[in-house]
Amino acid sequence: MPNISAPRLSPQEAVGQSESFLLFQEQLSLAARADRPVLVVGERGCGKELAAMRLHYLSARWQGPLETVNCAALPPALVESELFGHEPGAFTGAVARRVGRFEAANQGTLFLDELARLPKSAQAKILRVVEQQTLERVGSSRTLDVDVRVVGATNQDLPSMAANGKFLPDLLDRLSFEVLTLPPLRERGDDVVLLAEYFAARFAAEARLAPPLLSEKAVAQLYAYDWPGNVRELKNAVERAVHRSGGGEIFEIPLHPFDSPYRPAPDPAPGRPKRALRQEPQPAKRTEPANLREAVQNLEIELLQEALARARNNQRRAAVLLGLSYHQLRGMLRKYKEHLDS
Repeated sequence: MPNISAPRLSPQEAVGQSESFLLFQEQLSLAARADRPVLVVGERGCGKELAAMRLHYLSARWQGPLETVNCAALPPALVESELFGHEPGAFTGAVARRVGRFEAANQGTLFLDELARLPKSAQAKILRVVEQQTLERVGSSRTLDVDVRVVGATNQDLPSMAANGKFLPDLLDRLSFEVLTLPPLRERGDDVVLLAEYFAARFAAEARLAPPLLSEKAVAQLYAYDWPGNVRELKNAVERAVHRSGGGEIFEIPLHPFDSPYRPAPDPAPGRPKRALRQEPQPAKRTEPANLREAVQNLEIELLQEALARARNNQRRAAVLLGLSYHQLRGMLRKYKEHLDS
């Protein structure tokens, strides 16, 4: 595998070439042209903030401000002040006028991350801003005009929350002019290796380490893992691998940084002492074959089934997991077609 050199990407660029990723980027580019609210939905770590940045910089508002608000990090008592601003004396501690995020984003885009965490009172006021493009600072009766495009992001099921009274249905209707759903990393095929190479090269360059090289074992690990934390988890794991390897070839991706034979066990029942968490591998149970040929055949069929399941029926990925070439795998699939189809 050739040495990896880190490409230079602007903050608005994204890495990927899988069909699902390219389809998402096409939908995003189309949505950017319409000056309407957009919802970006996806699992944690998928890159929702990066998608929001691309929406802004591909839109006609690209020269205007891009304001980002993490709704989950706002104390409930300060949400309205943060979003809409306040006047002096509006509440205890308000000694000066504050411009809210909607005003700061005038002529640009306001990105509301973790949108589902907003309190209902703030949702009602946001609905008014989105519908009328006007707002009032906390402690003021003066109406201000604003021109803001709202982009929201969440990993929650907003329609279910609206049906259960946890999210304002009218606001959901207004914000969902277009809903873009990011594909999880496990559905992006070979992008996992492309991203790993990019993150490895960039970290090595920052740390002034030798150019990284992913071994076949490391590539097989990348394909076999489901990546519940998606791109964010991949980035952390790959950078950890480069750091531990000291540069050069990477033989293993350390997926679980807490793994240790001395890791504390969960709290035991009252009165029982704690013990270190140590899991011993359990031998696989196999039925006794009639002869060696049957044993080899049974083992090959079982390994094929396991590899295909782990690779989600991606044959090229399954071949990597088994240490075979693609053509060797295809030959085995033809050989055992009758057994695999049953």
